[in-house]
Amino acid sequence: MTLRHLKIFIEVVETKTMSAAAKNLYIAQPSVSQAVHELEEHYHTLLFERYAKKLYITDSGKLLYTYAKQLTAQFEQLEDNMLTKKHLRKFRLGATVSVGGSILSPVVRRFRETFPELAVYAFVGNTQEIEDRLLDMDLDAGIIEGFVKSPDLVTIPLLEDPMVLACSREHPLARRSTLYIDDLQGQEFVIRESGSGTRELLERFLGSHDIRITVAFEVHTPDAIKNALRFNQCLTLISARLIETELKKGEFAAFASQDSQWSRSFRIVYHKVHSKEPNTSPYIPALKDIVSSYDQKSPLEDIQGYFIDKRS
Repeated sequence: MTLRHLKIFIEVVETKTMSAAAKNLYIAQPSVSQAVHELEEHYHTLLFERYAKKLYITDSGKLLYTYAKQLTAQFEQLEDNMLTKKHLRKFRLGATVSVGGSILSPVVRRFRETFPELAVYAFVGNTQEIEDRLLDMDLDAGIIEGFVKSPDLVTIPLLEDPMVLACSREHPLARRSTLYIDDLQGQEFVIRESGSGTRELLERFLGSHDIRITVAFEVHTPDAIKNALRFNQCLTLISARLIETELKKGEFAAFASQDSQWSRSFRIVYHKVHSKEPNTSPYIPALKDIVSSYDQKSPLEDIQGYFIDKRS
């Protein structure tokens, strides 16, 4: 078994056909078939089921894919480190948009100060994108606010992330000190894209109360959300950390949930294999400590009022 075998196997898994893998790798299809066959013989297991000229990865294949991605990533990291003058080790950190718009930059700065030997790479995406990259071994750790679904990932809550219902000061509801669940019926909202933890939280909440809203904007960034509030009188569910400046200036009105239905935390997330990997695991506990100790007064000090899910 060689690194070449693993790279061919990974390409077959990701393209789902041997012909596509051969084309992408610029080799003959029989060479791809032979490499997969040699891997199956080496590990005495079937890596793919073959039905109607289609490939279906087996449980053994999924396990090998996880380790193969890890090994090839480590090899590429080795090449990068040994071929650069500084020989810096890379640490790849993912963060969701709410994290990226609030604490990510100071966290990365402190992390770099703690480990000057590291070349830190940061990627910002939604919760699903972070989960996918962690499973593909394209990230070493992530800081998220949503929930991951894979049992292969470890998640640990670290820092409170209070959510608020927000709108501009010109919105009719901004004059109120208390909002109720039926006030949301039929309102125009700006929401995050599919895969976002914030969107999942909002949809669960609305669904549990049978509230129907009108989606006026579906966006990826905090700035796009803020502009929709400013100019189009929309509502949104958003991390209070992302609109602290606007709340202090009195530009937005925000309502916190009275019974903490929207409470959530920033979480550290990483692949289980990193728990036993000596080259990565020393950095993850340090990252936990940095995020946990992030000192910031509550962003709820400037809220307009409270949201109550039923009238008394």
